[in-house]
Amino acid sequence: MQVTQDLSFVHLILTASVLVQLVMGLLLFVSMMSWGYIFQKLFTLRRELKLTDKFEAAFWNSPNLNDLYKQVSAGQVSNQGALERIFLAGAVEFAKLKKQPGINSSALMDGTRRAMRATYQREMDRLESHLSFLASVGSVSPYVGLFGTVWGIMNAFRGLANVGQATLAHVAPGIAEALVATAMGLFAAIPAVVAYNRYAYDINRLSSRFESFTEEFSNVLQRQP
Repeated sequence: MQVTQDLSFVHLILTASVLVQLVMGLLLFVSMMSWGYIFQKLFTLRRELKLTDKFEAAFWNSPNLNDLYKQVSAGQVSNQGALERIFLAGAVEFAKLKKQPGINSSALMDGTRRAMRATYQREMDRLESHLSFLASVGSVSPYVGLFGTVWGIMNAFRGLANVGQATLAHVAPGIAEALVATAMGLFAAIPAVVAYNRYAYDINRLSSRFESFTEEFSNVLQRQP
């Protein structure tokens, strides 16, 4: 019973060496930040997907682009998603360039596409924010935990030098303490890796839809008289 109490999870953390405790604290802090970004990105991408679906339906069902532009400018279609901002950038630039005397259709469409591409890049930067942090946590956390494990095992074997006869009872607490650091490293890394892969896939899908809309909207504008 005494051995079971000594090898409890809380006891192992409290009795660990200072360096191992620092490693565990760092991993716990990083894990909490990672979970915060995971939930934040989950809600952001869900909202963006709904807004994209809503605006695409409004765009293709609208008989008049001018009416749609007025509705979007007034915020009547939805809550200003990324696709709407790309649409507004293209429509505003198209209207400005079209007022310039003597501009040809090629220059008109090039300027419109550049405006939409610039807005597209800003929106992708916004959607991809914090993904690099999740990737770093997923790749680095196991090694940080392994560092704590190696240090803890070194301390455990160093302690055996002062013991005349080494038994499992002498070495087990030190090794168990060291393995807790590895477990915490994996606990921080696994959710971050899963979330990164999932969100990267969702963002790539949204990126493809934004690029397709940019080309389709450019074709629609090119047919305008």
